[in-house]
Amino acid sequence: MKPYIDIERTDEYIIREFGQNIDPIELMWHRDDEDRLIQVIENKDWKIQLDNELPVLLDKVFIPKHKWHRLLKGEGNLKIKIIL
Repeated sequence: MKPYIDIERTDEYIIREFGQNIDPIELMWHRDDEDRLIQVIENKDWKIQLDNELPVLLDKVFIPKHKWHRLLKGEGNLKIKIIL
């Protein structure tokens, strides 16, 4: 089971939501097989951490393919747009 739900999916982007009740242990380090550009739609103090970097407030971030990264839970829900 994935720690998010996809609200909308097209050939160009995915709207994804992480709920406020998620267990932080579910937000594991991972990497993707494609470049990702993430734009925040709704965020309350959620952060992102890229490999060998300190966590930063999630706003707009580019994640190169195969780069290890993870989310750090904030308050409330997190809703993002992933541009493919």
